[in-house]
Order: sequence, then structure tokens, then C-alpha cells
Amino acid sequence: MRYLPHSDAERAEMLGVIGATSIDALFSAVPPKAFKNFDLDLPRHSPEYLVEAHMRALAGKNRAGSDGPFFVGAGAYRHHMPATVDHLIQRSEWLTAYTPYQPEISQGTLQMLFEFQTQVAKITGMEVANASLYDGSTATAEAVLMARRLTRRSKIVLSGGLHPHYRDVVKSYLKDDVDLVCLAPSPEGQGDILAQIDDTTAAIVIQTPDFYGHLHNLKAAADAAHAKGALLVVVVTEIVSLGLLESPGAYGADIVVAEGQSIGNALNFGGPYLGLMATRKDFIRQMPGRLCGETVDADGQRGFVLTLSTREQHIRREKATSNICTNSGLCALAFSIHMGLLGEAGFTRLARLNHACACALADALDAVVGVELLNQSFFNEVTIRVTMPAAALVETLAARGILAGVPVSRLEADNPAVANLIVLAATELTTDADIAALAAALSEELA
Repeated sequence: MRYLPHSDAERAEMLGVIGATSIDALFSAVPPKAFKNFDLDLPRHSPEYLVEAHMRALAGKNRAGSDGPFFVGAGAYRHHMPATVDHLIQRSEWLTAYTPYQPEISQGTLQMLFEFQTQVAKITGMEVANASLYDGSTATAEAVLMARRLTRRSKIVLSGGLHPHYRDVVKSYLKDDVDLVCLAPSPEGQGDILAQIDDTTAAIVIQTPDFYGHLHNLKAAADAAHAKGALLVVVVTEIVSLGLLESPGAYGADIVVAEGQSIGNALNFGGPYLGLMATRKDFIRQMPGRLCGETVDADGQRGFVLTLSTREQHIRREKATSNICTNSGLCALAFSIHMGLLGEAGFTRLARLNHACACALADALDAVVGVELLNQSFFNEVTIRVTMPAAALVETLAARGILAGVPVSRLEADNPAVANLIVLAATELTTDADIAALAAALSEELA
């Protein structure tokens, strides 16, 4: 208790002010099963070298993505990360940099963020991008809140192809006064999202490539939304796809959000990742987070500043667009370095390599008896239907050293229609030998 300075009386007073009956009441929204209700079986103390040895032994049980055939995707993708990226982000002037409140001493960080914004705006085809958000899922939720502020409407429509995690995060962000329409998840398509658009709709949210890997032409969706005064929010979980596909800005997207992990950031056991957001210039004042801008100093030399910071740390809370505390600065730096190394032509070549590997994977899977390929068009991810429960099959193949994708039932446990579906990804790191091993193993297990 030495680090908890508040007395019982002070805690009671604070609870009274906010109208809570107890400290436990503050956590009433958390499911009971999420609370720790057991004692950790850990020794009270141990020599440092023994702890290190124990941790190394535990880490040795992990299987790295490079340890065999790897087809896991579903929102987080294994790509090659140039050694240059890690070398540069580890430099102390980057690794220890803090929020650039004082532009006089933060020009390096501010210039990097400005260049990052420029890269994101260019690849998404939008006019302006912010200095990053936490990850793709929270960026999607922020886009939904932004659309509501812009349109002053309450209805949000989420397509059936939106990543289940993204859908759940949006639900968590929204209050009860929102008319949230979640179309049923379906490997066959997005659902009839256009039929849901009416005069109360703030935005429709569509992912492409979607969770099941399908590509979608969203020009009609943009036109239908705009005809009713609604906005089109486009979600991209695999940012490499924009090296080959038409940019969302070209077909009329109003807000584009994406997960930037694939460029410059490894899988990292699930994070930290990088949320991207870009929009039209007319909407800039409702964009959450930070925006870096270019200016000139008193001597007429080029400089960079935080142009827009509409978050509650900077302005009155009731005027803030978001309570986001910071941006994913180091991850944004890694993205910008990797993108700079690739260049425009390299980014396109990387996308073509990914698609070529996915085509080879799709052809191999389509030839396996007991496997049905569900995709007509795709980028680097496909969905298959197998003749047995997918989760059990994936576990069996994992025991054989092959990580054969993500069983959809893992994310949609209450939907029996997806019990036999697996989402598989192929990237530039997927080899012909990997694909052959997967196809052979599937043939044996499904025989």
C-alpha cells in the first residue's frame, strides 16, 4: 500500500463525485471471466540468472514464422523487414524521442511524421493523412466517430466482410445512442449493404480485400452513400495491396483507415502496430490525433510543426475529436523508412510478388480433393472450405510443422456456418516448397 497514497475516505469521496457505489462498480462492463480469480504459481524470488534461463526455456517453446510453412494472416502479415529499418529506428535520437511539443528541438521527428503523412496520403489516394493511430481496428472506430461528427447522423452500417475484431472494437467505442447495423459475416460477400443506406446513415464501412480475401469494386457503394449524404469508410488490413489495387480515393472514399503493420513492422506477437487514417481536406478538422504541417521560421527556412492536435490533451475535452493519447511514432518511423527504401516502383513490385504467391497457393489448394476455394478475386489471401472442422485440421497440421492459416471459427465461434472455413495468406516470403508441403499435408488429412 506504500505506493497508493489515497485514504479510504478520499476514495469514498471520489466515488461519490462520479456516482459509483464502489471501486468494483467501475469495472462492471468487464466480463467476470476476464478477471484473475486465481493465485499465480510463482516463486517469491529467484536469482536473476535462473530467471533468465527459465524465460529462455519458455521462449524456446515458441514457433517462429520462419520455422516452417506459414500461411497465417487475417489482419497481421509476415513480410520481409529490411535490416536497415531496425538499425535506423534503434538510433537513440529516434528511440528515445518523445511527443514533439517543442518544434524547436523536434524537427527530426516532425519531418519524419510529415513525410509519413505524405506517403500515406499518396498510397491511399486521399488529400491528407494524420500522424498515425494505434492500429487498424481502433482507426476504424475513430473513423466511425468522425463520420458521425461530420454528418450529425446516428446510423452506421458495417459490412459482413469486415474483420470480426474490427467490428467488435467499433461496438466497444460506440455508445447506446448509435444505430449500429452489422451485416451477417459471410464468406460469399459483404451482404446487401447498399439496401441499408437511408437518410439517417452517417457512414457505411467496407473492407477490401475483405476478411475472407475477396476484392470489391466500391465505386457503386461510394455513389450510393453520397446520394444519401452518407460517407464511405474504406478499411484496408493489408496495406501492401494498395501497391497493386486502385486507391480508395480514386473511387470516392471519404475516409480510409488501414493497418500499416505490413510495412516496416514485424508480427511482434500482435503489437504494437500502426493505424493509418487519411481523408479529404474538407474533413480535416474532424480528424482525430495529430497532423504535422510544413512552415517557415523567422529566417525563412523550412520547418515543421504540429498543425492540428484536436485531442483532449491539447484542447477542451468537450471540443476534442478523440481521447487518443499519442501516435504510434516509432512504428510510423519504421513504416516510413521501409516505404522510402521501396520507393513507388518497389512498392508495386512487392504487391505483385504477394499476388503471384497467392495465385500459386490458390492453384495448389484448388487441386486438393476435399478443398473448395471460395475466392474469385483476391490479393494475397484466400478462404477455403474443407470437409472437416477447420480448427481441428489446423491444429493437426500445426503438429506437423505447418501453420495452415486461421480457422474462421476462432473469430466467429457462434456461427456454425463457418466451422469448416480457413483463411490463408501468402506473402513474398511464401515459397513453392511451403505451398507444396501444405497441399500434400491437406491431401493426406482430408483423404
